[in-house]
Amino acid sequence: MIDRNNKKAWLYLLPALLLMAAFLFYPLIDVLIYSVEECYNFASQSYQGVGLYNFSYVLHDPYFLQAVENTFLLVIITVPVSTGLALLIATALSSIQKLRELYQTIYFLPYVTNTLAVGLVFMVLFQRTEYTDGLINLMLGLFGAGPIDFINGPHWAKMFVLCFYTVWVVLPFKILVLTSALASVDQTYYKAARVDGTSRTRIFFRITLPLISPMIVYLVITGFIGAFKAYSDAVALFGTDLNAAGMNTIVGYVYDMLYGDSGGYPSYASAAAVILFVIVLTITCINLLVTRRRVRT
Repeated sequence: MIDRNNKKAWLYLLPALLLMAAFLFYPLIDVLIYSVEECYNFASQSYQGVGLYNFSYVLHDPYFLQAVENTFLLVIITVPVSTGLALLIATALSSIQKLRELYQTIYFLPYVTNTLAVGLVFMVLFQRTEYTDGLINLMLGLFGAGPIDFINGPHWAKMFVLCFYTVWVVLPFKILVLTSALASVDQTYYKAARVDGTSRTRIFFRITLPLISPMIVYLVITGFIGAFKAYSDAVALFGTDLNAAGMNTIVGYVYDMLYGDSGGYPSYASAAAVILFVIVLTITCINLLVTRRRVRT
């Protein structure tokens, strides 16, 4: 009986395992093989040797180093800012009784809006042209600040726009998740705390945060992974030539090595992809270890 159940279980899992093998395991193995094939010729499907030269080339490529810097800045800034803002907004929405569903719908609208369309709107807001300085610069002028070219200007201005845009795009999903987490908290804890005369601040930090901490951890980990995979956000703001703009990301570098102006180098692209995989895996493991220790303590 047990053997029959095991066979049925494996039979049910077989379609999923086949799909994973075709679209996950095989591409991963293929990328690992490409990454160690030196001087790979895409036309003749040949290579001259096996080694770590591709990794050395990528790690010394100034475009890749710039992409790593941009990606890490994007991760470090956008993940905590978007998670903190989402927590504040979700807490405020949970305290509203009337028109709560309407406000939740309004905050969720950017998530279902096309990414490139949002990027065009941000370009209109921030880009300076020969006809106008942009709406944001007009607002800065009211406070006596000079016009700033956010799209074609200094690197810090471009990074500010990219981080602003990324936070705007990911915020609705995090608000939705945290609003659902707050709604699932047992109200008995709040009633008992109010009977004891506990302040709202203490209730939030002693009851609410510990109970919704698994959702916060989930959002932080997925936020890190999503930010490391950022590419379309930068394209929506600065165009496809991200190397010239100095705003490329690691995923953008991989794409350029495959299909861009410097394309046709699958070995370099695979090496960069493996490096990205190692970075994401390392940071994810560190996050899991830190959160587990905090839960135990």
